[in-house]
Amino acid sequence: MTEQNTHTYDASDIQVLEGLEPVRLRPGMYIGGTDEKAWHHLPVEILDNSIDEAVAGFAKKITVNLIDAKTIEITDDGRGIPVDEHPKFPGKSALEVILTTLHSGGKFNNNVYKTSGGLHGVGSSVVNALSSEMIVTISRDGYEWQQSFSRGKPTSKMTQIAPTKNHGTKIKFTIDEEIFGSSAVFKPIKIYRMARAKSFLSRGVRVVWICNPELLTEDMNIPAQTEFYYPNGVADFLEEKTRDKPRILPKIFSGMVDFPDESGRVEWALTFLTDENGAASDDGFFSSYCNTIATIDGGTHETGFKSAITRGIKAYGEKINNKAAASIISEDVFDSVAAIVSVFYKTPQFLGQTKEKLSNPEIARFTENALRDPWEIFLASDPKTANAILEFVINLANARIKTKQVKEIARKTPTKRIRMPAKLADCSKHGVDGTELFIVEGESAGGTAKQARDRATQAIMPLRGKVLNVISNSDERFSANKELNELIDIIGAGTAKDWDESKLRYEKIIVMTDADVDGSHIASLLMAFFYQVMPQLIYGGHLYLSCPPLYKLTCGTESIYVDTDEELEELKNTKYKNKKVEISRFKGLGEMMPNQLKETTMSPKTRRLIRVDLPPRTDEGAEDTEKTRTIVSELMGKKPEFRFKFITEHAQFVKDLFV
Repeated sequence: MTEQNTHTYDASDIQVLEGLEPVRLRPGMYIGGTDEKAWHHLPVEILDNSIDEAVAGFAKKITVNLIDAKTIEITDDGRGIPVDEHPKFPGKSALEVILTTLHSGGKFNNNVYKTSGGLHGVGSSVVNALSSEMIVTISRDGYEWQQSFSRGKPTSKMTQIAPTKNHGTKIKFTIDEEIFGSSAVFKPIKIYRMARAKSFLSRGVRVVWICNPELLTEDMNIPAQTEFYYPNGVADFLEEKTRDKPRILPKIFSGMVDFPDESGRVEWALTFLTDENGAASDDGFFSSYCNTIATIDGGTHETGFKSAITRGIKAYGEKINNKAAASIISEDVFDSVAAIVSVFYKTPQFLGQTKEKLSNPEIARFTENALRDPWEIFLASDPKTANAILEFVINLANARIKTKQVKEIARKTPTKRIRMPAKLADCSKHGVDGTELFIVEGESAGGTAKQARDRATQAIMPLRGKVLNVISNSDERFSANKELNELIDIIGAGTAKDWDESKLRYEKIIVMTDADVDGSHIASLLMAFFYQVMPQLIYGGHLYLSCPPLYKLTCGTESIYVDTDEELEELKNTKYKNKKVEISRFKGLGEMMPNQLKETTMSPKTRRLIRVDLPPRTDEGAEDTEKTRTIVSELMGKKPEFRFKFITEHAQFVKDLFV
């Protein structure tokens, strides 16, 4: 008789995490992980609070002082965090409530801050929770006040230190090795660039940079102390960045326009860079921000900005009757620009906790409307410069069109001109060697794979779900199946009857599905399809299965990927026994970030593949070939009893299949 677990699941099993315990238990939920990127995000949160004071008009000077490799101090001359007793928490100052309670602060009240960065009432408390020590000094109401904390909890009472005429907030904190590991240190170059960026995004605010000289090396090429000041904001910074570079615009196109209903504003600066011969430069960049937060994955403000600039150039071309302007697309315009767009908005919405992509749909419209008139006036007021820009962009458009035509001709077979499905993201390399077609389960995973791929050699074809079982269905149903027939066209070498290896469009065909039962089923259906319709693909060694991981295991600064539950348990009981471990379960490919999918499943340097093989097709192997055909028919056919019999007889022989 099997022993059963008799434990009763009741209210005592419900764990309630108080204060900042959830942050220390699952830091990845709040700052994206515990790696270098995560701990460098901590000073950003504190600095953003000072920047919010400056943007609101209450601070003029901010100091960023990197005291040692693990400790940083940020000071502003704003109003100072309130230190009086909070009405809902008797005996606690507002400062203590802010630093020890999630979702507390002045950023939820539009009367205090019209726009704000940070984690909207979460940031300061999260930094406190992940710091081994935090000392906060407040100057306001005629006195200097101080309180200390450790790992999210107060270690002292609010203390009145001395009278002062100053006002502002000073926060010094040390990153916690218990969370981030002993190797966690601040890199001066990262903090320096962060301080500079916040300065040019907050026009008129002085940001002082101070760094312990012992932390600096010659190769960093940054000073131990300096001051950033950009009275014209992004325009001053772009001028500084492009001053010594060849460019079309003698004067940078820049401006600032308020959004409707005082909901925010957009600031921008743009120029076109060339090389010494007047051709497109490789030094271009496009940076975007929302409430001084870098949106490295773009978003709706970028969409609106690019649309306004592109439409303005096309409209100018139409105005002067240049028909070639009709072929211009956004890719041509922004192929060689140096541009910055920064929006401030009351209620921004982001994809992801660390705010890397802005998603408010109305901001695209607001930004485009704000840019349209200034850009069209800019072009109309200087025809010479406008003509130079138009000619420059048309040349880029012509080059793009010509390159695309060459690629299309090269990738088409000489005897069969076909139109590829719109959802295929083809690779650009000429020839077959080194090219790969990933057949991906689901549109979501397909989108992630398109971002993770090597565009030169890797093509992506997403499937909408489970494909037709060609073994148990009629030829008529197969002939009417659009998705499978598209796969035949994409691969290019035909079917079993008219197979031509020389027309094969990719060296490897890789089936990439989720690491679950449904994913295995889809992979089985596709293998059956290739076996039935084009077995030569398998005999030639062209068909592979990908091996996505089940888990990501993070301990301190180390992260590894785990493929099975057994491997996870073994690591927890051996290498990471009695250590704080963060475990992420991947429910599907679409849940992975592009860089994770690339590292674990797509990059030839780090991935694992299973090659699908068949017994050799020779006279001596004829019996094996017939046996294979029988097994496939039974396992993929309509009678489940064959599958049950095969599983019960062979389950004991299953071993690790990775190669």
